[in-house]
Amino acid sequence: MEQAHLRRAVFLDRDGTLIEEKNYLSRPDQVRLLPGSAEAVRQLRHAGWACVVISNQSGIGRGLFTEADLASVHADMSRQLAEAGTSLDGIYHCPVAPGTSDRTVVEHSDRKPGPGMLLRAARELDLILAQSWMVGDNVVDVLAGRNAGCRGTILVRSGHDIADALPHLGEYDLVAEDLAEAARWILSDTAAKPAGESSSPRG
Repeated sequence: MEQAHLRRAVFLDRDGTLIEEKNYLSRPDQVRLLPGSAEAVRQLRHAGWACVVISNQSGIGRGLFTEADLASVHADMSRQLAEAGTSLDGIYHCPVAPGTSDRTVVEHSDRKPGPGMLLRAARELDLILAQSWMVGDNVVDVLAGRNAGCRGTILVRSGHDIADALPHLGEYDLVAEDLAEAARWILSDTAAKPAGESSSPRG
């Protein structure tokens, strides 16, 4: 497909970026949108960006909850976003449990830091990865965005401690307090640039 027909995307980690961080979140009543996150999604989508959740869900692979449980969680997350006047363009998850504690190792193409979920979203939703951003709170988000060929990653402080992710940031990766600040930066930096126009290349 020609680039002119492709959309830019903001790929969003779920826990600690869009919703509150909960260890192995498995019930709808645990879902809490982070302050400003729904408005950030609304503004991004209004400006023409696709907003797509990209989430590792190893709790399924570990037997802690089921795909049906996860679907219920995502249904409530979508309900809360709808009540705030917005929605997501897609939700992708990987149920595979890791076999190593090294978060920088790609063990499975779909599990972040692997790029598989982003690549699949790009194919299915007609997205242009080179003009897209990955926003997350973890080193796996930084590396997944890089491995998928995204323009850059914005690391947010609203979830995990980001200390171990900072050494992995590249020239076009940024740090923001939360998704709201990340969205403001994306919108201010790219407001005048059409989707097919090249920005500064990744270093």
